[in-house]
Amino acid sequence: MPESRLSGALMSPKVNLMVDMGNPFLNHTLDGFLKIGGVAAAKAAAEETYKMGKRGSVSGQSLEQSVRKMCKEGAYWGTVAGVYVGMEFGVEKVRGTRDWKNSLIGGALTGAIVSTASGHDKDKIVFNTIAAAAIATAKDFLAYLT
Repeated sequence: MPESRLSGALMSPKVNLMVDMGNPFLNHTLDGFLKIGGVAAAKAAAEETYKMGKRGSVSGQSLEQSVRKMCKEGAYWGTVAGVYVGMEFGVEKVRGTRDWKNSLIGGALTGAIVSTASGHDKDKIVFNTIAAAAIATAKDFLAYLT
């Protein structure tokens, strides 16, 4: 009796786009902005495509609104990622070591900066700082497990 076997590997695609800004800090920051901003824009595009499909119609106004949302989401999340990557890189250079503590500090600084720039009150800034630090640290611990 013939036997068949299916095997494979699931790997995430690597996208490396290097824009040399002449400074490693700026290079890392721009890289984070472009990668995460692109992901956020793609997410917004998928959501908007679903909404248009559900409505069953596409108009010039809905396309324009979708492009605006893609740009807004991409710019926001790209900026957050750029700030985080820049903070983590800067902390690594200041501390002279590469470990999970850089992610913790970089995440906390990013949470505080983004929350303050968004005009939140003091309590919300503290909560966002703690959340961003925890998420950034969890990212390192999860990467260590895989």
